[in-house]
Amino acid sequence: MTHAGGLLNVVDVEATCWEGEAPAGAVSEIIEIGLTVVDLDEGVRVAKHRLLVKPARSTVSAFCTELTGLTQGEVEQGLGFAEACRELAALHRTGERPWASWGDYDRHQFTRQCAATATPYPFGRRHTNAKAVFTDAHGLRRRPGMAQALRLAELPLEGRHHRGDDDAWNIAALVLDLAGRGAWPGV
Repeated sequence: MTHAGGLLNVVDVEATCWEGEAPAGAVSEIIEIGLTVVDLDEGVRVAKHRLLVKPARSTVSAFCTELTGLTQGEVEQGLGFAEACRELAALHRTGERPWASWGDYDRHQFTRQCAATATPYPFGRRHTNAKAVFTDAHGLRRRPGMAQALRLAELPLEGRHHRGDDDAWNIAALVLDLAGRGAWPGV
């Protein structure tokens, strides 16, 4: 048995970050949302989507640019956070489809940012922590990062690590690998 319709949204966000403490008055905000649609019935990744999000209460630090490749100039061209959430819901039925992320950071970041900006939460309740599923399926004691999990699963890291769309694409490959082993919930 698979999820309704067999489609799953795999989400990864990048947020403003700093090497040390955040500057006074700045908060970590989503600057990129990557989403890969997975067809669990067919065992394929069917769509890759990227949204840039303009931060309202922080800026992209040199550390953040080094990590993600994203610059302040790029994210300035992005959508406002509320608009990005509406676009996710409209394009990918995020309120209806189950979704997954690598760990709980992405889910918590959306929850915090939606609360802070009075933006309706764009996702439904059916979230799966793919990192926890991978850890259990592989009998690991510690939860690996995404790049380490790809190595353990003998899958390539495609694109640039710490880019939302590429990370969502790679996490989707791990989800499909887990589904192929019968280890993904609901499959």
